[in-house]
Amino acid sequence: LRRCYERRMFVTVRSGICFPSLPRYIRVHSTTQRRVLSPEIPTLDQFLKETAPPVDDNEELSPNIPYLNHLTTDDEAEPAKPLAVWIESYGCQMNFSDTEIVYSVMESSGFTRSTTEEDADIVFLNTCAIRDKAEQRIWNKLSELKSTKKKRSKTRPLTVGVLGCMAERLKMQLLESDKMVDIVAGPDSYRSLPHLLSHARSGQQAINVILSQDETYADISPVRVNSNGVSAYVSIMRGCNNMCTYCIVPFTRGRERSRPYQSILKEIEELSEQGFKEVILLGQNVNSYNDTSSVEGEELKSANYAEGFQTIYKTPKVGVDFTELVDKISLIDPEMRIRFTSPHPKDFPDDLLHLIANRHNVCSSIHVPAQSGSTAVLERMRRGYSREAYIKLIEGARAIVPEISLSSDFISGFCGETEEDHQDTISLLKLVKFDEAFMFAYSEREKTPAHRKYKDDIPDPVKKRRLQEVIDTFHDVLAKKNDLEIGTMHLVLVEGSSKKSETVLKGRSDTSKKVLFPDVPLLNTRNGTKVHAKPGDYVMVHIQASTGVSLTGVALGITTLTDWHKTLKHSSVEDLKATLDAHPISAAATE
Repeated sequence: LRRCYERRMFVTVRSGICFPSLPRYIRVHSTTQRRVLSPEIPTLDQFLKETAPPVDDNEELSPNIPYLNHLTTDDEAEPAKPLAVWIESYGCQMNFSDTEIVYSVMESSGFTRSTTEEDADIVFLNTCAIRDKAEQRIWNKLSELKSTKKKRSKTRPLTVGVLGCMAERLKMQLLESDKMVDIVAGPDSYRSLPHLLSHARSGQQAINVILSQDETYADISPVRVNSNGVSAYVSIMRGCNNMCTYCIVPFTRGRERSRPYQSILKEIEELSEQGFKEVILLGQNVNSYNDTSSVEGEELKSANYAEGFQTIYKTPKVGVDFTELVDKISLIDPEMRIRFTSPHPKDFPDDLLHLIANRHNVCSSIHVPAQSGSTAVLERMRRGYSREAYIKLIEGARAIVPEISLSSDFISGFCGETEEDHQDTISLLKLVKFDEAFMFAYSEREKTPAHRKYKDDIPDPVKKRRLQEVIDTFHDVLAKKNDLEIGTMHLVLVEGSSKKSETVLKGRSDTSKKVLFPDVPLLNTRNGTKVHAKPGDYVMVHIQASTGVSLTGVALGITTLTDWHKTLKHSSVEDLKATLDAHPISAAATE
């Protein structure tokens, strides 16, 4: 109370004592900026003595303290229920991984995770800013939440926060958005969310969008809410240094920094102990991972880029690089698959490709974002390579890993793109024959180099037409490529039942092909029993049809990742069926 009085704050205490605002009694010294009370003002003790009602020493004090009522739920003064948090995630896998970190931060501070948005006291939107369409979805959602806030304002107040890339890009604009948002927090400020909430729940708006040079959340154990119990995301680095002209990521995620490799290995060891069968390593530029924290004082080597690729920044010195990290991870559990996204083509040196070829649990599936098939457009995008260098990288990858599957990103209608440039992209799709692609029309983002340097001069109808041609070309090529899979064998990691039928299981192959097959009793080669496959099992599937984007087949049996790659993978379908038919069935009970 004394501090409040001396700082001229207006405070009302529920017992009836009121401190008035005191601006006329305060003067500020011109040199020290120190507040000094005028000598004619009564002291706080005198003020209380003069205004307080007389006290009856025999009066029995009530146990009910009015200004603490908000901490209790009933007359027995039991502790209040912890506030419940709901997080809705948008955009890339990194955002979904960050959501798991936010839940961990909140739970460690006494908050709970709500099972539905309707039951939540706090709703966070973990946002994406890569395209305008993504941001429009967030604005629409905020409008819905504003209506909910108004309805609940007098019964159960709702606090709304915007997290992630859109928060970092728009900052104060979100707080000024017609009372829609109470909290704004960038990707590097999730540790401060409990503190920001303490302000927001008291009626103030709060913001923290400071980007960090070293924040990786390495010491936080994520709450696995986005996992199926089979696959788990593991964030290994954050930020991006590439500064592609169209991309907002360096401005919303900051510079590259990598987690200490020991913390990554520890997290993956824990996932292995929990029964996870696949880890997906994440980063804005995941294969530029570079941990120098554990090799201080040692002579560092220079980064090794793929031939024909360059950067706009000085080649860094590296400690534990991405290839070495993947090598260490692959030794933790031979039955755990390893995938990674999203990489940059420059960071695919031959030693990484040889590791993929030689380690059976490192998946033969890589994402190699091209963005365009035109060298002229790639130069304006500041991608650091030409069409020819990209094609050479793909040819080298297929020479080292013949069965490798490839996915990519494409942007249609970038600044200055001509019809000839567009046709170069179409021809690249036909030449490389990608297994998966993410295709979008160019969406100009403020603050990017392209926004400052180039004119967004391709009309929307032209962008849409070119994008549709890219999409059609991709699907035409993929359908023909998937038809060649008919008759082949794939080892599929079961993820669960398909959305359309409980009697059909779904999973992914080593090459990231989506595979569907009937759920029937299968021989388990590990113990000779006949059982139904469950999530986390490796099932041998004979492919019999293609639906264009996925494969369907018949399951032959359950095995291990190690046994498949050592022996079974090299058998013909007939030999494999004969081997399974001759396998002794255990006398143990079957499902």
